[in-house]
Amino acid sequence: MTSGPGVLAPDPLTLADVEERARAVLSPEVYDFVAGGSGGETTLTANRTAFDRCHLVPRVLSGVDTADTTTTLLGAPASMPVAVAPMAFHSMVHPDGEPAVARAAATAGVPFTASTLAGRPLDELSRADGDLFLQLYWLRDRARTEWLIDEAERLGARALIITVDVPFMGRRLRDLRNGFAVPAHAAPANLADAQRGVGQSVGGHAAAVIDPTLSWSDLEQVRRRTRLPLVLKGVLDPADARRAVDLGADGLVVSNHGGRQLDGAVPSLLALPAIREEVADACEVLLDSGVRSGTDVLRALALGATGVLLGRPVLWGLASGGEPGVTGALELLRTELEVSMALAGVPDVASAGRLGVRWAPGTNEREEP
Repeated sequence: MTSGPGVLAPDPLTLADVEERARAVLSPEVYDFVAGGSGGETTLTANRTAFDRCHLVPRVLSGVDTADTTTTLLGAPASMPVAVAPMAFHSMVHPDGEPAVARAAATAGVPFTASTLAGRPLDELSRADGDLFLQLYWLRDRARTEWLIDEAERLGARALIITVDVPFMGRRLRDLRNGFAVPAHAAPANLADAQRGVGQSVGGHAAAVIDPTLSWSDLEQVRRRTRLPLVLKGVLDPADARRAVDLGADGLVVSNHGGRQLDGAVPSLLALPAIREEVADACEVLLDSGVRSGTDVLRALALGATGVLLGRPVLWGLASGGEPGVTGALELLRTELEVSMALAGVPDVASAGRLGVRWAPGTNEREEP
């Protein structure tokens, strides 16, 4: 790529650079769909503010020259404590869509989470030679919900991640102002009617397919139905975390949906310590919403996370460079994490939870939702 006649554009040095490259090639309405949040976007902003106000206390004279970033997530080996988050409509940002992201995740050695609203069939995504998680929305079409669970098992998925914070979509004002609608080329392939919702607003499409009545009793039925590790995504209250563990959940994702659901919800990073304290070692605790660097990953680990789910930066890599763009973004994140761990005196992922953390003045790290 060149930035002018005969001038090579520099390789991206941060995930913010990757985003800027993506913004340059995406239409404004597609960029807004990915980047935006709900309401006044206060939670979207607060997610980043929380990371910026979280300061690590490095250890010195540790003898760490190269940190080991390898770990396991929900039983899947990972080159770093990161999995690709579930995201809908990849084909809106690049024609290669989800298969390109799944292959890039496999190359990077991290799990890929397929969304219920993926534009390619689940069996196609399972052929990427990497580890697959399935994210499940509770569908009005109950037979299709059960089929997706069974299909995930048949295809060897490592985990079932049920999103529990979307009874319906939050009001995403950028999309409403842009009149944004689901395009035909990104239609969800895993729904019974793949073209259902094409031409509708994203909120209208979600309302047509997602059942808002999902309850704890439904999750009990899922727990009885599947042998897969069961993960609840969208948990912010320690009481909900405890109930999930008592129900038999193997993992939680502390998440406010990237600031795209309840505007004003607690930042995920601030909710994390209390949830980890509540569940102790009873299950894995992952985090998403606002992760933009390897240092952010280390912050999450220091506060008790098992790992993180990476969302928007993956789509920025896809938009700006297809499969190689995603591979590059993930490699950049791994390099940043390795450097941050070594500089903090952290030899491996297991040791990161013992790293000290200090919050900027005015931050309530015990903030409860």
